[in-house]
Amino acid sequence: MTFDYELIDVCHTIEDGMITYKGLPPPVVTDHLSREASRNNYAPGTEFHIGKIEMVANTGTYIDSPFHRYPDGTDLAGLDLYSVANLEGVVVRRVDRNKRSIDVESLQNRDLAGKAVLFQTDWDLRWRTEEYWSGKHPFITEATARSLAESGAALVGIDSYNIDDTQTGTRPVHSILLRQNIPIVEHLCGLRELPEHGFRFFAVPVKVRQFGTFPVRAFALVSNRSGG
Repeated sequence: MTFDYELIDVCHTIEDGMITYKGLPPPVVTDHLSREASRNNYAPGTEFHIGKIEMVANTGTYIDSPFHRYPDGTDLAGLDLYSVANLEGVVVRRVDRNKRSIDVESLQNRDLAGKAVLFQTDWDLRWRTEEYWSGKHPFITEATARSLAESGAALVGIDSYNIDDTQTGTRPVHSILLRQNIPIVEHLCGLRELPEHGFRFFAVPVKVRQFGTFPVRAFALVSNRSGG
């Protein structure tokens, strides 16, 4: 079977014991009902597995809704599907590898209105290493966040440890974007596989009330440039 499009996965796999954010507990993936135990409940030859996972919301590749930052903000259940699915995507590639901050100049001459703006820094290549959460990760500046909000971006994502600089307790990027109802996706990966534009982006979480953050299966739909 052939398709006139390609689906490209840009999220990390969640595994038992993995660390996403230093200082937060890793997920615990276990059996609620093992296949062996289930055999007592069904006819011979029939078995099922029911898994159980205990994790904090900030695990793997996840989305922040406004409720993550603001008590009066939209929670996961309130997110409009049009704000997290089938969005026209734009990739902003980090040019200066010796500079951690991604400045507003990176957005010049770009039409970002209604788009998912994804920042490729290649920090994901350090995933699950000490360097990944060393505090030296790339981040976007407050001015960049303001420009994104003013330009009408629908969603902003990054393949880094945090979209903000974590050297201080302030989080201006989260504060600006989430106040403007712009969801944030962090810990993306594989953005180097995407074109700079001409694709659709999806990052849909489960519907949970009074919850601000949750892992997503983030992916891009890219038209088959070879024509099938």
